[in-house]
Amino acid sequence: MNPTWLLRMKRWVRNPPSGRQVRIVAAIVAAGLVLAGIEWLWGWPDWFTVNNLRRP
Repeated sequence: MNPTWLLRMKRWVRNPPSGRQVRIVAAIVAAGLVLAGIEWLWGWPDWFTVNNLRRP
């Protein structure tokens, strides 16, 4: 483990983030997991795929 990460963890233990900040990060992680689950269940839609734009 990098010593920088150890110093960061030490700083977080002494000054933990606010509850609001923890909720925001948790909401972002949950939204990402929901999107990943939807993509895993139904796949990637064809209309959302970028077409190849190379010119001949």
